[in-house]
Amino acid sequence: MGKIICFISEDFADFEITLVLHKIKNVGNREIIAMGYKDEPVMSESGLYYKPNVTVAEALKLEDIEGLIVPGGPIRSQQSSLTELIIKLDQEEKMLAAICNGPQYLGRSGVLDSRAFTTSCTIERIDKLGTADPFPRDNCIDKRVVRDGHVITAKGRAFVDFSFEIFDYLGIYQGREQDKGQLFNDIMNR
Repeated sequence: MGKIICFISEDFADFEITLVLHKIKNVGNREIIAMGYKDEPVMSESGLYYKPNVTVAEALKLEDIEGLIVPGGPIRSQQSSLTELIIKLDQEEKMLAAICNGPQYLGRSGVLDSRAFTTSCTIERIDKLGTADPFPRDNCIDKRVVRDGHVITAKGRAFVDFSFEIFDYLGIYQGREQDKGQLFNDIMNR
């Protein structure tokens, strides 16, 4: 089983990825690696500090990467090393999963040019920010979660749906439908 990398940056929305990372690690038995631009702690949207295990440059050299998860956060610029990693993983057909504003990085890397996707970031929001739109809007679908091949995107409020789409893609609950159903019921009944 491969490594799942999670890109973390200043003000990232940690609540959007807590469920998926917890189950990938504890049920799917995958190694979770936090990745940042620098080897320095970043503060999430919730105010918690997270320290990357590797930098993006180091992640480019890793073997056995099974996928990349990108949480939401502010619309911001993108370093070329992240673009290079995303393109590499896309060419290898590794899972690329991004939620809320996270698909911005896939968009700037060209991954969404030929794929259906969704995002929480509206054209109106981009206009207010006065920045270039990172999304090829012709391919954007107004759905909670969109899976197109190895690329999974979701709106921020759909973090449970996003998690289950990733579980399905990785086969984490394969043959364990009772466990998957119980987890879903536990989450929805709280």
